[in-house]
Amino acid sequence: MDRKAFTESLTKEGFPEAVVVTREANITMDVHEHPFEAKALILEGELHIRVGDTEQVYKVGDVFQLPANKPHAERYGPNGVKYLVGRK
Repeated sequence: MDRKAFTESLTKEGFPEAVVVTREANITMDVHEHPFEAKALILEGELHIRVGDTEQVYKVGDVFQLPANKPHAERYGPNGVKYLVGRK
């Protein structure tokens, strides 16, 4: 998905303005949760998200969505990751 189509989808789904997040390479965040729903478009690098025993890899152009209060772990690829995210 491209950035314009992603931003339009966020607006249609009621997300406020998206922000760009950058994470450094090879960092791991243990299981945690957020009090908001997140929908993000990967702009650069890669992001690994593990929910339970399942890990999904997201690369440039991929979109991921997590509901509020969903326990998950994150790992950032060898070049880090940069993503555009809406939170509500």
